[in-house]
Amino acid sequence: MKTTLVAFALCTTAAGLVSADDKAGALTFYKDVVPVLQKNCQTCHRPGEIGPMSLMDYKSARPFAKAMKQAVATRKMPPWFADRAHGKFANDRSMSQAEIDTIVKWADSGAAEGKPSDAPPPLTFVDGWNIPKPDMVVEMPNKFTIPASGKVDYQYIVVPMNITEPKWVQMAEARPDPGARSAVHHVVVYVRAPESKWLRGEAEPGIPFVPPRTTPDGRPRDDIGGMGNEILTIYTPGNVPDKWERGRAKLIRPGSDIVFQMHYTPSGKEVADKSKVGIVFARNEDVKERVATLSIVNTRFAIPPGDPNYRVDGAVQVRNDAYLLSFFPHMHVRGKAFEYRLKRAEGEPETLLKVPAYNFNWQLTYHLKEPIKLEAGMRMEASGWFDNSANNPFNPDPKATVRWGEQSWEEMMIGFFDIAFDARLDPRSWMMGKKPGTSD
Repeated sequence: MKTTLVAFALCTTAAGLVSADDKAGALTFYKDVVPVLQKNCQTCHRPGEIGPMSLMDYKSARPFAKAMKQAVATRKMPPWFADRAHGKFANDRSMSQAEIDTIVKWADSGAAEGKPSDAPPPLTFVDGWNIPKPDMVVEMPNKFTIPASGKVDYQYIVVPMNITEPKWVQMAEARPDPGARSAVHHVVVYVRAPESKWLRGEAEPGIPFVPPRTTPDGRPRDDIGGMGNEILTIYTPGNVPDKWERGRAKLIRPGSDIVFQMHYTPSGKEVADKSKVGIVFARNEDVKERVATLSIVNTRFAIPPGDPNYRVDGAVQVRNDAYLLSFFPHMHVRGKAFEYRLKRAEGEPETLLKVPAYNFNWQLTYHLKEPIKLEAGMRMEASGWFDNSANNPFNPDPKATVRWGEQSWEEMMIGFFDIAFDARLDPRSWMMGKKPGTSD
């Protein structure tokens, strides 16, 4: 995916003027601004990450003071698109008005440095990761070259894990090669079960593979959906790694393989990618609930030419008890808005998440502050709205009828969501409505 970056103008202080450090009560970088940056910005704005500049110290941040002011005042940064009227989220990156005012007043008053000793202790990061040092790293064995232009089909790379005992995953982070980020639309990391026939006999381990569109008897294949295999984690630019609370984790069984589903979008120059996924394991005895990623999908739509607000709906029935943990809406360049709802036995559906201005360049996961109890008989609903008009600046062809497809000029309507349920069940048993300790 090619992320549009704002051009930043260099801000300098005229020689001979009184320094903002000399002004009584002036805000300073180290005392006032650094706490805001640590809370909201430095995860992305540090060397090697997606942010176009580092905001880790005064020397790096000072040239962008006015640009920082504009970005936060207009709420373009940090990226956060959830409607505040619906739901509370643990990873809400939106700034408070007081935090915005701090950045604005600091920039307007001369962007003073202050004393480094006034700063809070610096954040610590594991080099190359936004999670603690991984217990296991699974990497594509070879680089894949993305051309400067043209179409690149989805690539599937199977990598054996070679684990011989069950492993519970507490955290997972997928990362493309830093030099190829602009061309990586997404990475979906699947865990292929040992009994699964998906890609076996077709994809040689470590070698990128493009599946045929249909089975030998002419039926459509479900490679996009992983043929029923579980999702470990998903990468999109600007998203956060998966970190589940203690007691909740995803399971990887012995004999499983990792399958990287790679969607590359040429970005104007040839680059090479070697994506990887880092995994932090939980202690087996800690895990009480198993986490699974499910989705609400509608593939049967045709968005009319020029339609500025076309709606596509989907729903899934809840067949067992669980806790709802998070949401990850996914559409392509015509995506306009997205919404999740929960329909209980009585009453109108409750809106759980509303994204009124979907942003293709910043596809985020929204982690609930308090998990929501799901019960058998409820229904999870989702709706996506698409802008296929000429007023959509990202629309490649307003005259086209747009249908489901892999490429960014086609469309998708997928509402991913994470749930947690009794660890004694597997996802298939949970979906069938089985209860722990029963054989029915």
